[in-house]
Amino acid sequence: MRFASLLSLLPLVLVGTSLTTGPNELLPRATFANPVLWEDTPDIGIIRVNNTYYYTASSFHLSPGAPILRSYDLINWEFLGHSVPVLDWSSKYNLANGERAYVKGIWASFFDYRKSNGLFYWGGCIEFSQSYIYTAPAVTGPWTKRSTINTCWYDAGLLIDDNDTMYVAYGNTQISVAQLSADGLSVVKSQQVYSSSFTIEGSRFYKRNGQYYIFVTRPADGQFILKSSSPWGPYTINTVIDKTPSPTTVNGGVPHQGGLIETAAGDWYYMAFIDAYPGGRIPALAPVTWSADGWPSVQLVSGRWGSSYTTPNISPAGSVKSPVGTDTFSTISPEWEWNHNPDTTKFSTGSAGLRLSTATVTSDLYAARNTLTHRILGPTSIATIVLDYTSLANGDRAGLALFRDSSAWIGVAKDNGAIRVAYASGITMVDSQWTTSSTGSIQASASIPTTGRIWLRATANVMPGANGKGSFAYSLDGQNFTPLGGQLSFITNWTYFLGYRFAIFNYATIALGGSVTVSSFTLAKA
Repeated sequence: MRFASLLSLLPLVLVGTSLTTGPNELLPRATFANPVLWEDTPDIGIIRVNNTYYYTASSFHLSPGAPILRSYDLINWEFLGHSVPVLDWSSKYNLANGERAYVKGIWASFFDYRKSNGLFYWGGCIEFSQSYIYTAPAVTGPWTKRSTINTCWYDAGLLIDDNDTMYVAYGNTQISVAQLSADGLSVVKSQQVYSSSFTIEGSRFYKRNGQYYIFVTRPADGQFILKSSSPWGPYTINTVIDKTPSPTTVNGGVPHQGGLIETAAGDWYYMAFIDAYPGGRIPALAPVTWSADGWPSVQLVSGRWGSSYTTPNISPAGSVKSPVGTDTFSTISPEWEWNHNPDTTKFSTGSAGLRLSTATVTSDLYAARNTLTHRILGPTSIATIVLDYTSLANGDRAGLALFRDSSAWIGVAKDNGAIRVAYASGITMVDSQWTTSSTGSIQASASIPTTGRIWLRATANVMPGANGKGSFAYSLDGQNFTPLGGQLSFITNWTYFLGYRFAIFNYATIALGGSVTVSSFTLAKA
């Protein structure tokens, strides 16, 4: 992925300065703004390996799954890869034969690095049934499915103890701990260690100063911590945050369900996510202090999660890619995920860009295979693709969508040999069932040349609340854009879990055989 210069684009901003004492002098320290990354990356599991930070996030029915992000300073993050190369637990993840897996798949899972054998571990429960463990010799892979556990490790967190013993904490309200075998691939012992009087989940497992901690959330407005001198308990519970308002820069839901992280300098931070629909759930960072008796507390600002804090005392070991810039599809970069597993015979990448051949005959965008999705960068961003439609077949639809359980798109439609740029809306799913309730219809269109390329643009405002909207435009020269269609009013329900995404698609309504080429995708802040 080729990106513009990072200098003016990274989310680290100078909001002000504060003074901290060094060994011999006062040193000015910059501040950072929350959210640290305005992209949909929930259920955070965060770790440090030497001087590099990684975190994993939920991805549900998107493929590849379990994205991995990297940072050198806890503030600026880039997408690095995925722990689950293909969702191969059921044929429904292929979006074929009328099956679909919307809102199933990868939820909160564990992720860690084991120094003794040089392996990264990922594990999670799929569809409240079995749990799976994947490992890799490097964070970028190759990742391999190593074992199946016949227990649902619901919202699991992994601890690699000082003596290299591996434990998994998991559960909803009743929290359990499983001790793993020496290779970390099977269960030696498992028992319930705590029962709560209210709902808790999202376990993250830590050890500090000889004490064991299970960090848990009360959905969706509280964070609590369990402490014990043994991994098996008994555990005592304490409140970390409770109904604490989000930063004023977001003003979304209450920060919760994330992970604790210690820097090399011994400082602690809490990375939580904020319900920020329609854009999804986005990460925010805050400093953590520990009391003399071993309980953590989050540093708040005027009783709420800070809109800014002093930058962590970290000397970055590297730099990361900006979230904005242009992708020319020499390969599928880790910023992208397919809607369900793709048909790998129907797309290719290379010097010409992304070639998408039709993979499905349907009139339903939600049933169309090989739809490639990208997170929206909040609070407002613009995505532009350059699409060559010369090889489009009769009945084909190809373009750029704002994709969720209520969707719209701008694209090229070929009907009876005539080509037009079109705007379609009214594409919806049934909430909680995730079957298509409406395939929508073309609401506006304009004639364009029968062959050639077109610039398609979607603008998305995903600031939390009822005013989030998307709009579309097109250009035949890449300079002058013409709006097309009305605005899409974003829905803000949480039950779909994922936020709105940009999505590139190509499907047939009559017969397979057509194709398009996307030579670039450009993401910019509005």
